[in-house]
Amino acid sequence: MALHWHLLTRIVLAGGLSLLAVLAYALYQSHSLAERNAVEVADGVARQLQTQLLLIESGLGRGGSFPDFELWKQAGGQAGTCLAYLPQAGGTPRSLCYGGKPIARIWPSGFESVYRSLFQPGLPVARSVRRQGAVFGVLSFTASAETEIAAAWRNVCDLATLSAVTLFAVCGLVYWSVRRALRPAQTIVRGLGALASGELAHRLPGFELDEWRRIGIAVNALAESQQQLLAQRRRLAAKLIQLQEDERRYLARELHDEFGQCLAGINAVASSVRFAAAERAPELAAEAEQIGEIAGGMLQRLRGLLQRLRPAELETLGLAASLHSAVTDWNRRDAGKTVYRLQVAGDCRRLADDQALALFRIAQECQTNIARHAAASNVALVLQIEEDRASLQIRDDGVARELPFAGSGLGLLGMRERVAALNGEFSLAIAEPHGLQVAVGLPLVLAAAAQ
Repeated sequence: MALHWHLLTRIVLAGGLSLLAVLAYALYQSHSLAERNAVEVADGVARQLQTQLLLIESGLGRGGSFPDFELWKQAGGQAGTCLAYLPQAGGTPRSLCYGGKPIARIWPSGFESVYRSLFQPGLPVARSVRRQGAVFGVLSFTASAETEIAAAWRNVCDLATLSAVTLFAVCGLVYWSVRRALRPAQTIVRGLGALASGELAHRLPGFELDEWRRIGIAVNALAESQQQLLAQRRRLAAKLIQLQEDERRYLARELHDEFGQCLAGINAVASSVRFAAAERAPELAAEAEQIGEIAGGMLQRLRGLLQRLRPAELETLGLAASLHSAVTDWNRRDAGKTVYRLQVAGDCRRLADDQALALFRIAQECQTNIARHAAASNVALVLQIEEDRASLQIRDDGVARELPFAGSGLGLLGMRERVAALNGEFSLAIAEPHGLQVAVGLPLVLAAAAQ
């Protein structure tokens, strides 16, 4: 649930509980008012009867007219209210009820049941009428329960309507205020999503509220720190890769100058011994020929190793020619067990030297992994040079059915580091129906700047 809806729900619940409390208090106040009115009427009529007794005792009133309820009757009362007088020493009880127009039942029966169970409306209010200090009679006033319930229902309806309108208005204002106050949260979430997707250059704007501003400052500081760490990592990876290539060139040069010359010399000496032994010692000719074959094989393997350490075609003929030469060599070595196909689109001369070298090394590493683990029958290499991007895709139909763990091997780690050092993208995916697909993307804008 969204935060603003969560807060609004809590406010509505709190407002609803407050409304129930107010309505309960309104019912209590309505009943208290009805009780006070009944007490006031009973007290007033009792005083009138006391006055009548005083007049009778003084000879100014007629005893046969006691109790006289005419004053109360003339004052007008609510429909259904009744007065009753019970003489203390025996006599005829007197009562008077005010009829008036009957009350229309506008309240639901459930409300009446609850009200009656809570307050018991219509209970009589009794007052003693005294004469010469002794109780002369008892006066009771009974208010109409229906009148009290009707008044309580009107009060509840009026208050509920006013409270509902007020609650709706308050909820609307609170929702608008909370939504406006939480609007920066959406910006922060989008910013965090951008950072999670690798856009470390993204920064959050400044916010008006101090809490959001502090969060934005903290997130921007974290993004800046991560961006610096990533830049340092890329520079370190580029430096390590450059050192690795320098070491490979050094090894290739040493192998060529030392072992290559030695193997060539051994091969030449073996040929000379073979020709000389053919006339003088024929039994040594076969051994000399075997020595020459061993030296030639070692020289051939040394040339293959030198090709992997320092591909001469890459520096002289470019990436496309080097890949074609490598694919031809792979097909020759595998002898049909695995068929490699290469497709090149675009001008590879637009690539910087380090980018061309990285793509070539990635192709070499993928071929090594395929030969060792994939058991593939077909491998497709697609190199595309577009306007602002170079991409290499290598896809095999091997046994892979799930992705390897990130960093599960030095080969994958090395490829990722090469691509990261050039601000590129590296991804792995499972090919359909099986096999592995390696995709590399490098930006050409940086290549043009480097050149």
